[in-house]
Parts: sequence; structure tokens; C-alpha cells
Amino acid sequence: MLWAVLLGVLTWWSVRTDPPTVREQRTLGQAAPVVDRAVGELVAAIGDGAWALAGTRYEPGCRVTPMAAGAALIGGVTVFVPEGGERVLLERVADRLPAGWRAGVRAGSEGPRLRADAGEFVAVEGRTAGAGRVEFEADTGCRPVDRPYATPPSTAGDASLAAVAEAARALGRPAPTDPEGRSASCPAGGRATTTLVTAGPAPVDLAGLRSLAAGVALLDTPEVYAYRRGPLVVLADATGTELRLTASASCP
Repeated sequence: MLWAVLLGVLTWWSVRTDPPTVREQRTLGQAAPVVDRAVGELVAAIGDGAWALAGTRYEPGCRVTPMAAGAALIGGVTVFVPEGGERVLLERVADRLPAGWRAGVRAGSEGPRLRADAGEFVAVEGRTAGAGRVEFEADTGCRPVDRPYATPPSTAGDASLAAVAEAARALGRPAPTDPEGRSASCPAGGRATTTLVTAGPAPVDLAGLRSLAAGVALLDTPEVYAYRRGPLVVLADATGTELRLTASASCP
């Protein structure tokens, strides 16, 4: 009887004081800030280039255990590079990420892949997602849901809205409506932001944006055009069925 009491006390103490040893001991609410910071670290490591925040996906319906449902949270950044430069980007980002993440790039059957550990069992990956397109993600994996998840509020700034509206006009598209704001915490404070709008169907001739680029474009291909407008990276992505225009402010 005494042994059972002692075991119960030790278990109670361990649950409340020991650090978590498996992902299932951290809830989605506890992991969400780690994802937010990890995406900001990725933005800072990417530096100057044709990038945009991919938004945060909430994916319910997974199983933490056979008896308990859970959800995953995935934040990310999409970067466009000249075709053939995907591995160079992955390696540069890996070199710039915090040393404690133990980031590295390895060859795989589907191309080079960056893997890193952002802490608190949040995995970071970077992979080629098509010619000239690299996607980075910070993924919680399946976690217990301690409270309903709500996307952090993020509003589109006036300068970002003006930049995407200007790009739409240059392409002969109507003034954009319903802008979507995205953001992530930067390592040194502040937030990286992206304002996203859709501007009608693709394909579209992106040559009209060349007059807006101050100097050399960051990227100029038939389906993707990116340039700087002051501190913003303006990106036109016509790789899908709709033209997507973004204006992004990087970490200071």
C-alpha cells in the first residue's frame, strides 16, 4: 500500500515538473508559438529573394493515440528561385538557421531536402515543390488540442495594399478586394508580414510589371515575377489557375 502511494506521488510530481519527452506531452496551444517563431527564423534566413508567407494551416482529424483525436499546425514560407537554384537556397538557409536546430540538407529520391529541429518537437523541412519553387514548413505533428485554434490576427498594411493594387493595375486587373494578411515573429523582434490577393485567372503576361521594378527584378520568368518596392518584396505568381499577388516585409 505504501509503495502504491509513493508511486502515485512520484508520477504526479513527474508530470508537473519533468520536461516533455514525446510530442504528445505538448498541446497544440503550447506548440503554436514555436511554429510562429520558427517561420520567422526561416524568413530571416531566406533574406532577400522572391518569397511570401504561406499562411498557417490547421489540420484536425489525426490521432494522438488510438483513443484520442488531435490536430496539427503547419506554418510556412514559399520561395521562388531561378530553375536549378533550389539546392543552393536550401543550403544557404540551413547555414543561417540557429545552430541548435542542427539543420542540414540531404539528397533524396524526390530531390534535396532540408531538415531541422526548432525545439518542442516542431520539425522544420524545406523541399523542392516544382521547378524553381521551394517550400519551407514548420510542423507540430499531431498534438492534443487544449483549446480551439484561431489564426493570429494580421491586417494588411497600407503600403502592402498599395503595392499589390499597383501591380494589379499594371497587369490590367481590377483593384483587388478581400486582402489576406499573414505574419510571423522575427528573431530580433517585430513581425514579418505578407499581404495576399487574388487578381483573376491565370495565365497572364507579367511583362507589365517590369516598369514597376526599381532596378533589376528579383525574378523574371513567364509565370513568376518579383521585384522590390521600397522595403517590400512584390511577387506575382501565375503558376496556378489564379494570379496571386503578394507584398511581403521581411524581418529587420
